Amino acid sequence: MVLNLQKEIKKRTVTYGTTAVLLAVLLTAVIYNFGGQPNIQPAVSQLKTFSSYEELKNFLKTNMEQAKGFQEQYLSPFLRGAEALTNLDVKAAPEHSTTNIQAAGVDEADIVKTGDDGHLYVVSGGKIYILKAYPPEQATVLSTIILNETYNTQIYTGGNKLAVLGNLQVAYAYPEAVGFAPYVYNDQSFIKVYDITNKTNPILTRTIILNGTMFGSRMIGDYVYGVVNQLATQPSNQTDIKVALPKLVVNGVVKEVQPNEIHYLNIPDVYYYFTTIVAVNVLNDAQEPTKESFLTGATASMYVSQSNMYLTVPNTSMWIRTMAAPEAEEPKEETLVYRVKLDKEKIVVEDQGKVPGYVLNQFSMDEYNGFFRIATTEWTINSSQNNLYVLNMSLSVVGKLEGLAPGERIYSARFMGERCYLVTFEQKDPFFAIDLSNPAEPKVLGKLIIQGFSGYLHPYDENNIIGVGREDNNVKLSLFNVANATNPQEVDKFVVQGGYSDSAVLADHKAFLFDKSKRLLALPVSINWIEVIGDAYYTKGFWQGAYVFDISLSNRFVLKGNVTHQENSTEQWDSGYWVKRVLYIDNVLYTVSDKKIKMNSLEDLREIKEIRLP
Repeated sequence: MVLNLQKEIKKRTVTYGTTAVLLAVLLTAVIYNFGGQPNIQPAVSQLKTFSSYEELKNFLKTNMEQAKGFQEQYLSPFLRGAEALTNLDVKAAPEHSTTNIQAAGVDEADIVKTGDDGHLYVVSGGKIYILKAYPPEQATVLSTIILNETYNTQIYTGGNKLAVLGNLQVAYAYPEAVGFAPYVYNDQSFIKVYDITNKTNPILTRTIILNGTMFGSRMIGDYVYGVVNQLATQPSNQTDIKVALPKLVVNGVVKEVQPNEIHYLNIPDVYYYFTTIVAVNVLNDAQEPTKESFLTGATASMYVSQSNMYLTVPNTSMWIRTMAAPEAEEPKEETLVYRVKLDKEKIVVEDQGKVPGYVLNQFSMDEYNGFFRIATTEWTINSSQNNLYVLNMSLSVVGKLEGLAPGERIYSARFMGERCYLVTFEQKDPFFAIDLSNPAEPKVLGKLIIQGFSGYLHPYDENNIIGVGREDNNVKLSLFNVANATNPQEVDKFVVQGGYSDSAVLADHKAFLFDKSKRLLALPVSINWIEVIGDAYYTKGFWQGAYVFDISLSNRFVLKGNVTHQENSTEQWDSGYWVKRVLYIDNVLYTVSDKKIKMNSLEDLREIKEIRLP
C-alpha cells in the first residue's frame, strides 16, 4: 500500500503542487486504497458551533490525538519531504465566446476573459493585460496590472469592474518534534477589485485578504463567492497547538472570525481546515463582504448552482477509528457533502450528508429539480466499483445506483437534465447512459464499449455528446449519439497523430472551445514524436498549438487546421509560447499563450495579426 501511495503522491503533486493540496491528496490517496460500503445515515440539518476558543482548541487537540497513529503510519514518511514541493471603440458589440462553464448563470474564474465591447483581459505570469482586441487590425495592449508574488491568479469581469483572485504564499517551518508536518505553506488569498471604466488606467478600488489558500470561486450576478481552505492549527511549543482562526483584512481593517461563528461536525480527522466562504459584491465597493466559516477536512471538490454551493470532503474518521481498534470491521470509504445556501450576500451552511466513495471533480455533481446528484468511485483493497446517488436538499440519499463497472474508475461524468453520462476506464472504456427521471430509481439505459477513454464530456445537443480523451497515448475526440440511450453509438472519432499527444482540456475544461452555431471546436494540443532505440525513448520533435475543427452532425470532425505560437526552434521548447486558451470575437479566432496573442480568420485560419505580451 505504501508503494502505491508514493506513486499516487508523485503523480498528483506534479499537477497540484502546493502542500495544502498535497495534504488533501495524501488523505484521499490513502482512502482510495481501502474500501467497503457504509450505511447511509440521515443528513445533519443543523451544524454545531463552538462556544469559546478553548472549546475549539480542545476539540482539535482531542481529535487530532486520536488520529496520530493513522498519521504516523501512513502520512509521516511523505510529509517529511514536503519542502521539495515549493513551488476600443467599436460601433456595435461583436459576438464573442465566453468561458466554458458547467452551470448556466454561474460564471467560473479563468485566465482569459472576453468583454462585450471587444476587449480581452489576460493573466500572464504576475501580470494582467487589458487589450483592445477587436477589430484585430487595431488590436493593442492598453494597460498592464502588475501583481507581485502571486500564483493561481484568475479573473472575472462584470460591468465596469475587474475582479482578481489568487494566492500570496508565505512559508514557515514546523518543528518535527511536535508531530506535525515539518513544512506547511501558510497561504494568504486575495480578492482585488479594479474599476476598468478607463481601460488605459485601471484603478484598484478594494482589496480583501484572507488566511488560507483560494480553493475555488464562482460569480453569480454581481457577487463573487470565494472558497478558502486554511490549516486550523499551528504548533505553539513541543506539546501544544495554537488555533489559527480565519481572518479577513478588508482595505486594511482586520476582521477575525470568532469560535461561535464556526460551524462543525464532531468527526475526528488527521488535519483540520477552516473552510471560509466569502461573498463580495463586485459592482458595489461600499457593500461589506460577508463570510461563513466551518471546520472540515481538506475540501476536495465543489459544484455550484445558482442558489447552492456543494463542497465535498473525504471522511477519514473511519480509518482513524480502525487504527485505534484493529479488530474493527474494514474501514469504509466515504465523502462528506456540505450544502451552502447562496442568496446574494447571504451565505448559510444549511445541511451536511455523506455518500460512499470519492468524487472525481465538479462534473461528477449536479443539482436538478430540487435534487443533488453525485457520482463516485469506491475502492476496496482488491477492486473498485462506481456509484451514483440522488440526494434531497437535506442531503439524505433518496435514490442510488451502485456497482457499475467493477474494477474500473470514473474518468468523466456529465449530467444533462434527466440523464447522466459516465465514462469508466481501466482496460476498456464503457460509456454509460443513465436515466434519472425517477430520482428514487436511477437505472442504466445502455452502455457502449470503445477503445481508449474520454476524460471530458461536453454536450453538443440533447442527443449528442463530444468526448475528449485518449486512445493509444494520443488525444482522441469522440462524438457520441444518445438519441437511443439504450444503444449509444460512437458515430465519429478523431485521433491526433504522434508518438504521444496531450491536451490541456483533460486537466481544465476551460481550455475547451465549442460553438454549435459556428460549427466550431478548438482546443490546445501538444505532440511529442518519439523514437525508440532499444529500451530507450527519445523525443525527435515537439509541437504545441491549437487544433481547430469544423464540427457538425453531417460531416462530424473536420480538421480545418492548426495555429501555433512556436515560430522557431527557441520558442519550440519555451512553455511561455504554449497556447492555453482559444476564443473568438466575431469572425476572428484568438489564441492566447503567456507571451503572445494571435489573431486568425475563422474562415480559413489566415493569420491577421499577433501581439507579443511584454
